[in-house]
Amino acid sequence: MRFFGFILVVLLGQAAGAWAAPPAAKRLLVVGSTTVLPVVTLAAEAFSLRSGGEVSITVNPGGSGVGVNSVGTGRASIGMVSREIAPEEGRRFAKARLKVHVIGHDRVACVVSSAVYKAGVKALSREEIQAIYLGTIRNWKDVGGPDREILVVDKERHRGTRHEFMKYVFGDATARAPAARLVTGSNNEEQAKIAASDAAIGMLSMGWINEDVAGVGLREGGEVFFPESAHYPIVRRLSLVTAGEPEGLAREFIDFLLGPEGQRIVKKLGYQPAVRAPEVR
Repeated sequence: MRFFGFILVVLLGQAAGAWAAPPAAKRLLVVGSTTVLPVVTLAAEAFSLRSGGEVSITVNPGGSGVGVNSVGTGRASIGMVSREIAPEEGRRFAKARLKVHVIGHDRVACVVSSAVYKAGVKALSREEIQAIYLGTIRNWKDVGGPDREILVVDKERHRGTRHEFMKYVFGDATARAPAARLVTGSNNEEQAKIAASDAAIGMLSMGWINEDVAGVGLREGGEVFFPESAHYPIVRRLSLVTAGEPEGLAREFIDFLLGPEGQRIVKKLGYQPAVRAPEVR
């Protein structure tokens, strides 16, 4: 998947010429994970077209934490989440009765600048990645790469991609990364920073790997698992979150995403379709 631009608002008029805003009942605000955002953006466009222009769906990024918080506080109808709901979030928003709807699956890749990959760093062990983020390994030559100082790129702490990556590397979703010299937000932003460097390492959703950003294999027990492998160890669910059972337009849109057309969009963007019941606690 090559998704470099975001459509943040999907507003489709009923016909050419003057456009009248849909009634409030036909408006929907979806906020959260930039990993899930491309799927929801395309689905919102298709769903609005199918409605004949009677639906207005606004899709905003911000990260998984923002998605959960927005739904929990009633500021958004649907949150986009690319990690599990944290226990503290469940407690904080207990009155909202957060409900999770799995729409697909993704892999979180450990990525490096293409120059590093081409120079010989094709795989790293969990221990090597940990040492790089802690700062005990500072040069690529120490892991079989070029004699070049490592540019360690981290993500904002509320980002779902970071949670899954750090959980694998450190066993702690909120682990600190003292060696990080850059802290980025969206997958789009981090991809651009890593692509612009010849010495960077970071973490990205599988859908954001391209010719300038390479996903390295993870070395475990004498084997190497690349992001494309069925046995790749950093796998996560891509979900939508609502306050209790969704109703009305929110229910219709989630059903659309879980239907054949919505699941084709999930697959088209490089993710795995949902294969189990869509709603889990």
